[in-house]
Amino acid sequence: MSDNDENRSRQRGRSPDFFFFIIITATVLIPVITIFMLYEIGNGSLASIEAFGVSFLWGQDWIPNPPGGGPPVLGALPAIYGSVVTTVIALLLAVPISLGVALFQIELAPRKVRAPSLFLIEMLAAVPSVVYGLWGLLALVPFMSIYVNPQLQTYLGFLPLFQGPNTGLGMLTAGVILAIMIIPYGSSVMREVIAAVPRSQREGSIALGATNWEMIKTSVIPYARTGIIAAIVLAMGRAIGETMAVTMVIGNVARISPSLFLPAETIPSVIANEFTEVAGNDVYLSALFELALILFAIALLMNVLGRVIVNRLSFKVRGDVRV
Repeated sequence: MSDNDENRSRQRGRSPDFFFFIIITATVLIPVITIFMLYEIGNGSLASIEAFGVSFLWGQDWIPNPPGGGPPVLGALPAIYGSVVTTVIALLLAVPISLGVALFQIELAPRKVRAPSLFLIEMLAAVPSVVYGLWGLLALVPFMSIYVNPQLQTYLGFLPLFQGPNTGLGMLTAGVILAIMIIPYGSSVMREVIAAVPRSQREGSIALGATNWEMIKTSVIPYARTGIIAAIVLAMGRAIGETMAVTMVIGNVARISPSLFLPAETIPSVIANEFTEVAGNDVYLSALFELALILFAIALLMNVLGRVIVNRLSFKVRGDVRV
């Protein structure tokens, strides 16, 4: 054996300690940070948990400084309700558009159109949240109050969802701006998943006489559905935690109402608006920490639910039998 062969053998047998240390550190760091965050948030929530108990989850009043100097009366239900409703609105609007954009860019767009389309969609993801909020306050709110909300009241005003005063501020406007913000995230993941569908899937469908739309419906979307679900979960997590843009257009009123036109609040908007106003009120500060803990739990629940759905769909795609 030559000297070069012996050197190579020693190098292969030598343990890459430095790179192994980096890999282990990177693997352990994220769970450690998550546990540390959860510990700090949970520790900050103890005073609120002791003061309000489980009733904090369904309490509808948010009075941190009652008249007469009594103890705070705080409940998280209006903020939870606003977070869930705005996220649902955003997903209902953003998911079909994201899927359509992804299908257009991969399956239908001419080469000269594809590159500018990709650039514009990715540029939307780079816009800061506060810029979206300013645009929403100055442009989207007037647009909704003048053109969109009156039409909804005219044709769908018999529904409680579209009743009430029309100021432009409210859950519907917040849901629309959230939808605009999460479209780039959903479409980018869906685009990569659709692009990964084997060419043989498409060619086989075309060979059997399917049109382009039939090929997309029967071959591309079923094959890519696990990735599409993962994209929806990613977009959902992005929407429910958004702060500044929603804070600037939702109205910030602790209210539970079926009307999408009325001002409301979300968990992030409450924390952003009121965290600097809690000096000297430990229970008030602790209630904001508990709101953050609730938001953490909702995000965790959504991700677990999304993972379960993805796993079940993955079994079906592979042809495994699973009840």
